[in-house]
Amino acid sequence: MSAGPVDTLPWLAPRRAEALLQALAKRILVIDGAMGTMIQQHELAEADYRGERFAEGFDPTHAPEGHAHGPGCGCAHDQRGNNDLLSLTRPDIIRAIHAGYLAAGADLVETNTFNSTTISLADYGLQHLARELNETGARLAREACDAAQAETPDKPRFVIGVLGPTSRTASLSPDVNRPGFRAIDFDQLREAYREAADGLIDGGADILMVETVFDTLNAKAALFAIAEVFDARGARLPVMVSGTITDASGRTLSGQTAEAFWYSLRHARPVAIGLNCALGAKDLRAHVDVLSRVADTHVSTHPNAGLPNAFGGYDETPEDMATVLREFAEAGLLNLVGGCCGTTPAHIAAIADAVAGLPPRAPPQLEEAVA
Repeated sequence: MSAGPVDTLPWLAPRRAEALLQALAKRILVIDGAMGTMIQQHELAEADYRGERFAEGFDPTHAPEGHAHGPGCGCAHDQRGNNDLLSLTRPDIIRAIHAGYLAAGADLVETNTFNSTTISLADYGLQHLARELNETGARLAREACDAAQAETPDKPRFVIGVLGPTSRTASLSPDVNRPGFRAIDFDQLREAYREAADGLIDGGADILMVETVFDTLNAKAALFAIAEVFDARGARLPVMVSGTITDASGRTLSGQTAEAFWYSLRHARPVAIGLNCALGAKDLRAHVDVLSRVADTHVSTHPNAGLPNAFGGYDETPEDMATVLREFAEAGLLNLVGGCCGTTPAHIAAIADAVAGLPPRAPPQLEEAVA
């Protein structure tokens, strides 16, 4: 089976894909804000995360081959902080968060699936839930978008199926004493991402986004897996990629500048390339500017509400972020904009108001390199 270029495949949901492309041509689209920030406001306890099904700290409906659950069997894990699990145990909270962002003016909402790969879920002993969590997360977002669009039929709303970076890196060693060691390889990542992507599509995602990319090799595995999924289905969805500049060096964790990041992934022909997380809008400006100049596709950004303070919180107000991001839009840098860590519906409402009426960036027509 080939995982080469898939842009010749038809759209899986033609009307939704065309609506997205038409909207991108007309205006700057608004992405939602942070899921984790909103979950934290509920101050949930361990029992909230576990719910009934996972009350013992594991899934009693599933056991490894040859294993029988029982007292002291070693399968119990703390689940507090496993935000993706809330799609199953507290779907009311996830629905309300999606609805809040849509009411604030978001055109696109991200699924609660940032850690829904077998790799990241293994930290909680729930890797077998990857497919279920992705499908459920997409379905919850789909329901929220459909409800919002029913109220405003002239304004389509879209579900971004999120594929997070996982808790492993394929390019770097986690052991400073063994620089050649890798905790994961390309094929393991590819298999995990393929399962997640299948779940997101079955749950109703309109777009797949490889998000918060700190290691470009991880992103390549995700894009390869997505291509395999599209190839198997004989149809495709729009794909977005969003990297993260980890510090003042202006590079991703695996060492790439924004320009190098784009050229490493351009072959996948994403509908949008962008940057999110790690930094606030002011610190991302120079790097988004670079992407805007070199990328012959749409550009997105959803920054943090500034840098984290001494207490792990974020201090930029909705007005602070909106003022800076309006400057991005006025400079012709943006096609999609939203918020990451520390942002709330108030931030998204302010950002939506700030960019309303400003024209979207026109992707440049770049000459193809001559071989």
